[in-house]
Amino acid sequence: MTTDASTSARRERRAAMPTWAIAVISSVFGLFYAYAVWNAVAFLVTQATGPLGLNGYGWFVLLLPVVLPLAVFGVAFAIGWRRRALPFAAILLTGLGLVSVFWLDIIAYGAVYGGSLLGS
Repeated sequence: MTTDASTSARRERRAAMPTWAIAVISSVFGLFYAYAVWNAVAFLVTQATGPLGLNGYGWFVLLLPVVLPLAVFGVAFAIGWRRRALPFAAILLTGLGLVSVFWLDIIAYGAVYGGSLLGS
């Protein structure tokens, strides 16, 4: 019984990725997450500096896509960094898909209900 436990522990140690691989994969995906944050900040600044500005609800709605990619990247990294390379990349890609769908929802909401975000 103890040999099975020690063998599985050795397999677990071998299955973990080296630090450089974790850094490379997370950096590549991190650039995409940073692009999502950059787009959200640019959209927020564009809307806030417009002729009508933003009301409180508009600030809340447009700050969510700034914060969400950072939170999703943190959660995806925490879930996947101890796995092998392909599952780690798949988890980060899934989080990026979630961020992208949320961003499209924000853009669609702004297109349909844009007046509710603007100040008076």
